[in-house]
Amino acid sequence: MIKALLSALLVLVAVSSAFGKYIPKTGKRIPQTLSRGWGDQLIWAQTYEEGLYWSRSRNKPLMIIFHLADCPHSAALKKVITEDNDIQKRLDEDFIILNLIYETTDKHLSPDGQYVPRIMFVDPSMTVRADINGRYRNRLYAYEPADLTLLKTNMDAAKKLLKSEL
Repeated sequence: MIKALLSALLVLVAVSSAFGKYIPKTGKRIPQTLSRGWGDQLIWAQTYEEGLYWSRSRNKPLMIIFHLADCPHSAALKKVITEDNDIQKRLDEDFIILNLIYETTDKHLSPDGQYVPRIMFVDPSMTVRADINGRYRNRLYAYEPADLTLLKTNMDAAKKLLKSEL
């Protein structure tokens, strides 16, 4: 009796944990260490060069998240992004995504300095979209947890400008 009750409880816990998380159209994917907690069900590029290649070959913009593992601002942004199903869906369907805990050699990805968290977009023509930025004048590409609406607007801008430019 107790084993049956524990089994039923285990099934209920497993089923309830599956609800509420974004699951890609292709089904649940194997978690990747490349996600670093930003969305384990998403497919992440391993390097900047690989992200550029996928962006060009799949005709999707590249979204790059610069962060640090021990940064409280990065952790707060990561938490709200991973909990927002709409952003997770957009990342899965509309973008090539890369998160970096180190700087790249491309100086176009740090036009106003090297700080974290920082989110930048690159279109398939390999042009860094310096015109798509956050709300701060001293850190143009910084986002905070309260800036999710602006981030979604900028994600839409990256997609729309992609279509009108190519």
